[in-house]
Amino acid sequence: MASEACRKGHVKLRGKSIKPSHEVYAQDHLIVRKNQINYELLILDTPSSRVGASLVDIYRKDQTPTDAFKSQEMLKSASEHYRLKGLGRPTKKDRRTLDDYNDQID
Repeated sequence: MASEACRKGHVKLRGKSIKPSHEVYAQDHLIVRKNQINYELLILDTPSSRVGASLVDIYRKDQTPTDAFKSQEMLKSASEHYRLKGLGRPTKKDRRTLDDYNDQID
């Protein structure tokens, strides 16, 4: 998954896209785009050997602004109000409901 993300340009090191084989060092600043959120990570150190997922936080510091997560929550709540995919065109009742809603806002 990480190699594919690098090839698609979702991983950037100091503002530039990197290849999957690119080495990272301490104090490098990574930006990883996942689920429409740009995670900003600071590499504190590199482990001498492979480590489990629970130990990864020892070697990195998450500097992602909280605004990025708030916008994701807003997108999620907005998408819940749309019609489910595959239900076709809005019915006459749906159109009337939307018109009534728009009239209340204006």
